[in-house]
Amino acid sequence: MLANPQPKRRSLISLTPLIDVVFILLVFFMLASNFLDWRSINLNAPAESTGRGSSIEGSILVEIRADGLRMSGLPISLKELSENISEQLKTSPDRNIFVEPAPTVTLQETVAILDVLTDAGASNISLINPPGH
Repeated sequence: MLANPQPKRRSLISLTPLIDVVFILLVFFMLASNFLDWRSINLNAPAESTGRGSSIEGSILVEIRADGLRMSGLPISLKELSENISEQLKTSPDRNIFVEPAPTVTLQETVAILDVLTDAGASNISLINPPGH
């Protein structure tokens, strides 16, 4: 008679390398992720001009320049801008606000001004291009 062959040993697969790879991927994605608070800003596209200028009458123009802010052509600080907008919106909450950033102003600076206007209660905010751009 033939001798009983020994039963085949099943090779055991270690889970340690798999756990190591998953841990490395987890660390990679945690370091590569950005945990900033993302908020959206609602902007209105300017309507086409009808030639009457009705959408501009009574509107507030906020210019963002490299040398500072201007509201309706007059220099203004960020705190004064917030207070002034709040006061004007108390009497006319649907007032249009046009924000005109200069070409040298960064997007982050523009978004910071938009945040201040939104916090002051502005809801009808439109970005406009500087003349000639």
